[in-house]
Amino acid sequence: MIHPDTVVGHPRHVHRLAVGTLFFLQGLCFASWASRIPSIQQRLGLTEAALGLALLALPAGSMTSLAFSGWLVARRGSAQVVLGALVLYAGLLVGIGAVGSLGALVGVLYLFGMAGNLVNISVNTQAVGVEALYGRSVMASFHGLWSLAGFVAAAVGSAMMGWRVAPLPHFVGTLGVVLAALAASARFILPDEPGRHPAVRVLSLPDRSLWGLGVMAFCCMICEGAMFDWSGVYFQRVVHAERDWVGSGYAVFMGAMATGRFLADGLTRRLGLQRVFQVSGGLIAVGLMTAVLLPRLPTALLGFLMVGCGVSSVVPLVYGAAGRSKTIPAGVALAAVSTIGFLGFLLGPPLIGLMAEAVSLRGSFTLVACMGLGVALIGSRKAF
Repeated sequence: MIHPDTVVGHPRHVHRLAVGTLFFLQGLCFASWASRIPSIQQRLGLTEAALGLALLALPAGSMTSLAFSGWLVARRGSAQVVLGALVLYAGLLVGIGAVGSLGALVGVLYLFGMAGNLVNISVNTQAVGVEALYGRSVMASFHGLWSLAGFVAAAVGSAMMGWRVAPLPHFVGTLGVVLAALAASARFILPDEPGRHPAVRVLSLPDRSLWGLGVMAFCCMICEGAMFDWSGVYFQRVVHAERDWVGSGYAVFMGAMATGRFLADGLTRRLGLQRVFQVSGGLIAVGLMTAVLLPRLPTALLGFLMVGCGVSSVVPLVYGAAGRSKTIPAGVALAAVSTIGFLGFLLGPPLIGLMAEAVSLRGSFTLVACMGLGVALIGSRKAF
């Protein structure tokens, strides 16, 4: 945990701006890669099956890193880890742009996933330290900057493809932006004390106080995974949207999620963490059931808007609560809760596909709505 008394010489808003820059850079790297997937598939001549195999390497790397990232942050300090991991993350992005074969792409994506999770745990530990300086919730606004970076990177990626710029020079430019931003902000991120927790084990399971947070993250990330991977399919096959509107559900969901993250901290201060979790879970459930029971374009868009608002605050606020753990270091607590949540992100999309095959896509989305109820129920029973 980062202690406020270790911060000298800079007002707290400077540290908040520096840590917010780290979140933006993390989102910029990830979304830059995601925006150029079609270009990389075309350049390497990959089939859909081959691309799907390559894409599995990224979450595999993330899961591998979850095993030791909290330990590394506790031993070396989040400030040191986040700077090194971000440079590595952006450097591996350039590596993705330079690969010339499927095997090389799989290997670099695996390392990219590992580096991304190291950034994730260390930067959220930094955000917990900023919350300690402010004495109130600011975590969701940091995640809002990550989402904002996604929009920026998607727009840049679309422009690059329109101008027929190859991924490699695009990613080299992104690396330059990351290095310049880190050079300007590095001295303002929160210092901490490496090695303050020498007894921390590499593999640490969450204690009882963290399991509820982990399960809420699991339920929410099943919903996020469903929106990311199945929203277009749902609008095509169930809503029967016209071709130009197939992606509208995803766009509305992402816009609502990004906006909600900038509003969530203020709502948390007014309503309290428990009530925000209840409202968020309710919005997820009601939104999905609106899209299931009334599968028309206007009502489905309204439903996906509600889902975006609902999921926007859950994971950031769960991370903030985990980082305030009294029993284990913040980085270790974040890694433990993130591991449970990430399993939901991995398991959700294939589970939806299996249930859609067995029952229907509407039926599988009903199951996802139950995950929203799970967030509301656990949020109601757990004291924060």
